[in-house]
Amino acid sequence: MTEATRRDRPRVDTEREIRREARRLLVEQGREAVTLRAIARHLGITAPALYRYYDSREDLLQRVIDDVCLDLAAELTADLVAVGEEDMLGGVFAVCRGFRRWALAHPQEFTLVFASPAEQEPEAAPCAFGGAGKLVQPAKDQFGRIFLSVASKVLATHQLPAPSDEEVPEQLRADLSGFRDTLVHTLVQQGIELPDQALSLGTVYFMLQFWVRLYGHVALEVFGRFPFAVSNAEPLFESMLTELAGAIQAA
Repeated sequence: MTEATRRDRPRVDTEREIRREARRLLVEQGREAVTLRAIARHLGITAPALYRYYDSREDLLQRVIDDVCLDLAAELTADLVAVGEEDMLGGVFAVCRGFRRWALAHPQEFTLVFASPAEQEPEAAPCAFGGAGKLVQPAKDQFGRIFLSVASKVLATHQLPAPSDEEVPEQLRADLSGFRDTLVHTLVQQGIELPDQALSLGTVYFMLQFWVRLYGHVALEVFGRFPFAVSNAEPLFESMLTELAGAIQAA
Protein backbone atom coordinates (compact mmCIF):
# COMPACT_ATOMS: atom_id res chain seq x y z
CA MET A 1 0.00 0.00 0.00
CA THR A 2 1.47 3.35 -1.04
CA GLU A 3 1.58 6.38 1.22
CA ALA A 4 -0.83 8.20 -1.12
CA THR A 5 -3.31 5.35 -0.87
CA ARG A 6 -2.86 5.20 2.91
CA ARG A 7 -3.66 8.90 3.22
CA ASP A 8 -7.04 8.22 1.61
CA ARG A 9 -7.95 5.79 4.41
CA PRO A 10 -9.58 6.98 7.64
CA ARG A 11 -6.88 8.11 10.05
CA VAL A 12 -8.13 5.78 12.79
CA ASP A 13 -7.56 2.74 10.54
CA THR A 14 -3.95 3.67 9.94
CA GLU A 15 -3.34 4.38 13.61
CA ARG A 16 -4.78 0.98 14.49
CA GLU A 17 -2.58 -0.70 11.87
CA ILE A 18 0.53 1.00 13.27
CA ARG A 19 -0.29 -0.11 16.82
CA ARG A 20 -1.03 -3.64 15.63
CA GLU A 21 2.41 -3.83 13.99
CA ALA A 22 4.06 -2.34 17.09
CA ARG A 23 2.41 -4.97 19.24
CA ARG A 24 3.45 -7.77 16.87
CA LEU A 25 7.06 -6.64 17.15
CA LEU A 26 6.73 -6.43 20.94
CA VAL A 27 5.32 -9.95 21.26
CA GLU A 28 7.74 -11.57 18.83
CA GLN A 29 10.98 -9.70 19.59
CA GLY A 30 10.54 -7.60 22.74
CA ARG A 31 10.29 -3.91 23.54
CA GLU A 32 13.59 -2.88 21.95
CA ALA A 33 12.36 -4.13 18.57
CA VAL A 34 9.48 -1.65 18.61
CA THR A 35 10.97 1.21 16.61
CA LEU A 36 9.36 3.64 14.20
CA ARG A 37 11.82 2.57 11.51
CA ALA A 38 10.91 -1.12 11.84
CA ILE A 39 7.20 -0.37 11.81
CA ALA A 40 7.48 1.91 8.80
CA ARG A 41 9.51 -0.70 6.91
CA HIS A 42 6.86 -3.37 7.43
CA LEU A 43 3.99 -1.04 6.50
CA GLY A 44 5.78 0.25 3.42
CA ILE A 45 5.98 3.90 4.44
CA THR A 46 8.74 6.22 5.60
CA ALA A 47 9.57 6.61 9.27
CA PRO A 48 8.91 10.40 9.20
CA ALA A 49 5.39 9.66 7.92
CA LEU A 50 4.60 7.95 11.22
CA TYR A 51 4.94 11.29 13.01
CA ARG A 52 1.67 12.32 11.39
CA TYR A 53 0.02 9.75 13.65
CA TYR A 54 2.20 9.59 16.77
CA ASP A 55 4.41 12.29 18.26
CA SER A 56 7.20 9.90 19.27
CA ARG A 57 8.06 6.29 19.99
CA GLU A 58 7.05 6.92 23.62
CA ASP A 59 3.66 8.21 22.48
CA LEU A 60 3.16 5.07 20.40
CA LEU A 61 4.21 2.81 23.27
CA GLN A 62 1.70 4.50 25.57
CA ARG A 63 -1.06 3.83 23.07
CA VAL A 64 0.04 0.20 22.87
CA ILE A 65 -0.13 0.07 26.68
CA ASP A 66 -3.68 1.42 26.48
CA ASP A 67 -4.60 -1.34 24.02
CA VAL A 68 -3.01 -4.00 26.23
CA CYS A 69 -4.92 -2.74 29.27
CA LEU A 70 -8.20 -2.80 27.36
CA ASP A 71 -7.60 -6.40 26.27
CA LEU A 72 -6.67 -7.43 29.81
CA ALA A 73 -9.78 -5.70 31.14
CA ALA A 74 -11.96 -7.58 28.66
CA GLU A 75 -10.57 -10.91 29.88
CA LEU A 76 -11.09 -10.00 33.53
CA THR A 77 -14.62 -8.74 32.86
CA ALA A 78 -15.49 -12.13 31.37
CA ASP A 79 -14.06 -13.82 34.48
CA LEU A 80 -16.20 -11.62 36.73
CA VAL A 81 -19.36 -12.37 34.75
CA ALA A 82 -18.71 -16.08 35.24
CA VAL A 83 -18.37 -15.61 39.01
CA GLY A 84 -21.50 -13.57 39.55
CA GLU A 85 -21.90 -10.12 41.09
CA GLU A 86 -23.06 -11.38 44.49
CA ASP A 87 -19.82 -13.29 45.17
CA MET A 88 -17.60 -10.36 46.15
CA LEU A 89 -14.59 -12.30 47.41
CA GLY A 90 -14.92 -14.64 44.46
CA GLY A 91 -14.70 -11.61 42.20
CA VAL A 92 -11.47 -10.44 43.82
CA PHE A 93 -9.84 -13.82 43.41
CA ALA A 94 -11.16 -14.19 39.86
CA VAL A 95 -9.33 -10.96 39.02
CA CYS A 96 -6.17 -12.24 40.71
CA ARG A 97 -6.29 -15.57 38.88
CA GLY A 98 -7.11 -13.84 35.61
CA PHE A 99 -4.20 -11.45 36.02
CA ARG A 100 -1.78 -14.35 36.58
CA ARG A 101 -3.20 -16.32 33.64
CA TRP A 102 -2.91 -13.32 31.34
CA ALA A 103 0.63 -12.46 32.46
CA LEU A 104 1.88 -16.00 31.83
CA ALA A 105 0.28 -16.01 28.38
CA HIS A 106 1.56 -12.52 27.47
CA PRO A 107 5.02 -12.09 29.03
CA GLN A 108 6.19 -9.31 26.70
CA GLU A 109 3.05 -7.26 27.23
CA PHE A 110 3.25 -7.86 30.98
CA THR A 111 6.85 -6.63 30.90
CA LEU A 112 5.95 -3.47 28.96
CA VAL A 113 3.01 -2.52 31.18
CA PHE A 114 3.99 -3.81 34.61
CA ALA A 115 7.74 -4.33 34.70
CA SER A 116 9.49 -1.65 32.66
CA PRO A 117 12.24 0.24 34.50
CA ALA A 118 11.19 3.75 35.49
CA GLU A 119 13.49 5.40 32.97
CA GLN A 120 11.79 3.46 30.15
CA GLU A 121 8.21 4.25 31.10
CA PRO A 122 6.15 6.61 28.92
CA GLU A 123 5.08 9.79 30.70
CA ALA A 124 1.55 8.58 31.41
CA ALA A 125 1.18 5.94 34.10
CA PRO A 126 0.59 2.37 32.99
CA CYS A 127 -2.17 0.10 34.27
CA ALA A 128 -3.19 0.68 37.86
CA PHE A 129 -0.86 -0.43 40.65
CA GLY A 130 1.62 -1.44 37.96
CA GLY A 131 4.86 -0.11 36.58
CA ALA A 132 8.11 -1.18 38.16
CA GLY A 133 6.63 -2.02 41.54
CA LYS A 134 5.84 1.56 42.55
CA LEU A 135 2.58 3.26 43.42
CA VAL A 136 1.04 4.93 40.40
CA GLN A 137 -2.19 6.81 39.89
CA PRO A 138 -4.89 4.14 39.60
CA ALA A 139 -7.91 3.70 37.35
CA LYS A 140 -6.98 5.89 34.40
CA ASP A 141 -7.49 2.66 32.46
CA GLN A 142 -9.98 -0.16 32.30
CA PHE A 143 -7.85 -2.63 34.26
CA GLY A 144 -7.59 -0.20 37.16
CA ARG A 145 -11.33 0.37 37.20
CA ILE A 146 -12.02 -3.35 37.41
CA PHE A 147 -9.49 -3.91 40.18
CA LEU A 148 -10.82 -1.02 42.23
CA SER A 149 -14.44 -1.94 41.58
CA VAL A 150 -14.12 -5.44 43.04
CA ALA A 151 -11.92 -4.16 45.88
CA SER A 152 -14.47 -1.49 46.81
CA LYS A 153 -17.26 -4.09 47.07
CA VAL A 154 -15.19 -6.06 49.56
CA LEU A 155 -14.34 -2.90 51.50
CA ALA A 156 -18.02 -2.01 51.71
CA THR A 157 -19.03 -5.39 53.16
CA HIS A 158 -15.97 -6.77 54.99
CA GLN A 159 -13.77 -5.52 57.78
CA LEU A 160 -10.30 -6.22 56.44
CA PRO A 161 -7.64 -7.63 58.80
CA ALA A 162 -5.76 -4.36 58.54
CA PRO A 163 -3.44 -2.96 61.19
CA SER A 164 -4.39 0.18 63.05
CA ASP A 165 -3.08 3.44 61.65
CA GLU A 166 -0.57 3.56 64.52
CA GLU A 167 0.84 0.19 63.48
CA VAL A 168 1.61 1.35 59.95
CA PRO A 169 5.36 2.02 59.59
CA GLU A 170 5.88 5.73 60.11
CA GLN A 171 8.10 6.01 57.03
CA LEU A 172 5.19 4.90 54.81
CA ARG A 173 2.41 7.03 56.25
CA ALA A 174 2.86 10.09 54.07
CA ASP A 175 2.99 8.03 50.86
CA LEU A 176 0.03 5.91 51.89
CA SER A 177 -1.97 8.99 52.85
CA GLY A 178 -1.39 10.50 49.41
CA PHE A 179 -2.31 7.22 47.75
CA ARG A 180 -5.48 7.00 49.85
CA ASP A 181 -6.53 10.47 48.66
CA THR A 182 -6.03 9.33 45.07
CA LEU A 183 -8.07 6.19 45.69
CA VAL A 184 -10.94 8.16 47.23
CA HIS A 185 -10.93 10.64 44.33
CA THR A 186 -10.90 7.80 41.79
CA LEU A 187 -13.73 5.92 43.50
CA VAL A 188 -15.86 9.08 43.71
CA GLN A 189 -15.32 9.63 39.98
CA GLN A 190 -16.75 6.13 39.42
CA GLY A 191 -19.74 6.86 41.64
CA ILE A 192 -18.43 4.66 44.47
CA GLU A 193 -18.54 6.15 47.96
CA LEU A 194 -17.14 4.37 51.00
CA PRO A 195 -17.35 5.41 54.66
CA ASP A 196 -14.18 7.02 55.97
CA GLN A 197 -13.33 4.04 58.20
CA ALA A 198 -13.40 1.70 55.20
CA LEU A 199 -10.26 3.36 53.85
CA SER A 200 -8.18 3.86 56.95
CA LEU A 201 -4.43 4.17 56.56
CA GLY A 202 -4.13 0.61 57.85
CA THR A 203 -6.57 -0.61 55.20
CA VAL A 204 -4.60 1.08 52.43
CA TYR A 205 -1.46 -0.53 53.87
CA PHE A 206 -3.19 -3.94 53.73
CA MET A 207 -4.17 -3.28 50.10
CA LEU A 208 -0.56 -2.41 49.28
CA GLN A 209 0.65 -5.63 50.91
CA PHE A 210 -1.98 -7.58 48.95
CA TRP A 211 -0.76 -6.08 45.66
CA VAL A 212 2.90 -6.69 46.54
CA ARG A 213 2.18 -10.37 47.17
CA LEU A 214 0.10 -10.75 44.01
CA TYR A 215 2.47 -8.80 41.78
CA GLY A 216 5.54 -10.38 43.35
CA HIS A 217 4.35 -13.93 42.74
CA VAL A 218 3.27 -13.20 39.16
CA ALA A 219 6.52 -11.42 38.29
CA LEU A 220 8.65 -14.20 39.78
CA GLU A 221 6.69 -16.75 37.78
CA VAL A 222 6.69 -14.83 34.50
CA PHE A 223 10.45 -14.20 34.66
CA GLY A 224 11.35 -17.60 36.12
CA ARG A 225 13.00 -15.98 39.15
CA PHE A 226 11.97 -18.25 41.99
CA PRO A 227 15.06 -18.99 44.15
CA PHE A 228 14.86 -22.64 43.11
CA ALA A 229 13.21 -24.62 40.32
CA VAL A 230 9.43 -24.72 40.71
CA SER A 231 7.81 -27.10 38.23
CA ASN A 232 4.27 -25.99 39.04
CA ALA A 233 3.75 -22.65 40.78
CA GLU A 234 -0.04 -22.75 40.73
CA PRO A 235 -0.40 -24.49 44.14
CA LEU A 236 1.82 -21.79 45.66
CA PHE A 237 -0.34 -19.09 44.10
CA GLU A 238 -3.56 -20.75 45.25
CA SER A 239 -2.26 -21.15 48.80
CA MET A 240 -1.53 -17.43 48.89
CA LEU A 241 -5.11 -16.66 47.81
CA THR A 242 -6.47 -19.12 50.36
CA GLU A 243 -4.51 -17.39 53.15
CA LEU A 244 -5.79 -13.98 52.08
CA ALA A 245 -9.37 -15.24 51.80
CA GLY A 246 -9.17 -16.84 55.25
CA ALA A 247 -7.82 -13.64 56.77
CA ILE A 248 -10.59 -11.53 55.23
CA GLN A 249 -13.39 -13.93 56.18
CA ALA A 250 -12.10 -14.27 59.73
CA ALA A 251 -11.86 -10.54 60.30
